[in-house]
Amino acid sequence: MLDVIAHNLAPIMFITVMGMLLLGYPVAFTLAAGGMYFFMVGVELSDISPEIRLFWPLAQANMNRVFDIMRNDTLLAIPFFTFMGLILERSRMAEDLLDTIGQLFGTMRGGLAFAVIVVGALLAATTGVVAASVIAMGLISLPIMMRYNYHPGLAAGTIAASGTLAQIIPPSLVLIVMADQLGRSVGDMYVGAFFPALIIVGMYCAYIFAITLFKPQWVPALPPEARPLGNGGRSLFLIIGLAIALFFVCDHFVFDDLRYETRVVWSALVATLIPYGFALINRKMKLGYLSKMAEQVVIVLIPPLALIFLVLGTIFLGIATPTEGGAMGATGALIMAMMKGRLDKKTLLQALDSTAKLATFVMFILIGARVFALTFYGISGDRWVEELLLALPGGETGFLITVSIVIFILGCFLDFFEIAFIMVPLLAPVAEKLGIDLIWFGVLLGFNLQASFLTPPFGFALFYLRSVAPIKAWHDAATDRMIEPISTRSIYTGTLPFIVIQIAMLGILIAFPGLVTHYKTPPVIMDQGDINQEINNIGGGGFGLPGSGMSLDGGLSLPGSPSLGEPGNGMPDMPSIGEPAEPAGDNAQPAPGGLPAPGGASGLPNFD
Repeated sequence: MLDVIAHNLAPIMFITVMGMLLLGYPVAFTLAAGGMYFFMVGVELSDISPEIRLFWPLAQANMNRVFDIMRNDTLLAIPFFTFMGLILERSRMAEDLLDTIGQLFGTMRGGLAFAVIVVGALLAATTGVVAASVIAMGLISLPIMMRYNYHPGLAAGTIAASGTLAQIIPPSLVLIVMADQLGRSVGDMYVGAFFPALIIVGMYCAYIFAITLFKPQWVPALPPEARPLGNGGRSLFLIIGLAIALFFVCDHFVFDDLRYETRVVWSALVATLIPYGFALINRKMKLGYLSKMAEQVVIVLIPPLALIFLVLGTIFLGIATPTEGGAMGATGALIMAMMKGRLDKKTLLQALDSTAKLATFVMFILIGARVFALTFYGISGDRWVEELLLALPGGETGFLITVSIVIFILGCFLDFFEIAFIMVPLLAPVAEKLGIDLIWFGVLLGFNLQASFLTPPFGFALFYLRSVAPIKAWHDAATDRMIEPISTRSIYTGTLPFIVIQIAMLGILIAFPGLVTHYKTPPVIMDQGDINQEINNIGGGGFGLPGSGMSLDGGLSLPGSPSLGEPGNGMPDMPSIGEPAEPAGDNAQPAPGGLPAPGGASGLPNFD
């Protein structure tokens, strides 16, 4: 019996811990307790199975692993972006955006649904928190959509699906955690997810447009009395044209002597500040140059768009790291809230409290996952997972489909932090062995988790919406009539078309990986002949030394002295390109002129 347990300890540990998680036990403590318990079991059974490589002194490694988590700069982006989102949520930015964009699109059928999708994308790019987006739009938009006779299922599904965009639109917390667990750059993960995120927003809008054609009674346009800002399209187009012209002039003439990244930032700053300032002056002094609609759109939309550029633009341009971008975003959110007069002590303390709770939550889960991983790898659990997944039929495609199904199912029960910290480290080595780009793999998992957030009956977004949707008939003062409640069935059925869209998007990403892998820059290929020619063009003396020569087949040789590449002269062999140099001795002295001693970490390459 002990032999059977010892040789199957990895699957026993995995199934036991996952079962405890699905039963609802606290994640961090379940992972840590499971790791410690099976560590003790593994040590006792290590004499029976050679696959178990655990011993008591190894337990001390857990302390170093905990300190490694605390030293991880990448994870600092999580509290920064969380704080930014909470400040913006409590400053009622969602309310302003929904009201303004709803009236902007209100003249067309489905205008409110389009507004919800656009605002969902903007909130995702600023708050990055699914719960905040779904609850805010559910409280603000759902009563208005029901007031003007939108189909209940369509209204609920649009709000829930738009709220989950925070899972995959940068600066998503999911993408930060994925990049950290996959050992890849957060900036590359953001760039890779950008185009697929825009595509999924476009697919949502295309679905609403199809509804306007085939079921127009489900998505009526707003009546004129519901649009107090009027139309004002002409002045809005003029102000947009002004912003584009200012950007062009600044980019090509005013800041043309600056670097590309700096030029773009300053040009965008001028192109937004001047129209924004003009709209504020127009409102304050009642000049009447802009229509009410254009004035409201500029004043409401420019600050969040500027914040998005401040965060994502600087990351994409390579000016800031994601952690630095998060810090700038948090600062920008505070400035926006103060400008609107909506930042007080209570709001600030609530945001800090929630940020600290989430950061602590993530930290404890990560600590538990590290304890679990130490034991799981010690009992060769990684080999068991690798052999299991590599044996799947279909190679790379079979692996991706299987993993997508498993993650989709787990995402209905577990939070994305738990999946990222438990499953992703086990799947990443197999994906890399199959030649799968890990950024592409991480984006696929992010879209998969987004779909699982919508899936009945356990999708988290559905619970968030159910918590704020009316469960009883209510009296609408604006229309003076009773409005029917939103049933749970309506919420579930309304999300089904969006789930189909999500699955289709996963298929598109698998079929066209270039949508994600465009983040890669093509490698610079240098021709060996060009290198030799450049060296020969230096002159008759090697490195400008008179009377010396350069020998490409024997390293650097000085007349009357042995070659630095020949053994037996008291000097270590120089490494080839791609190989580490032999470390210099403890008593190695620097060469004259401040040059490093031969044999150090930076040796001359051999051009053979």
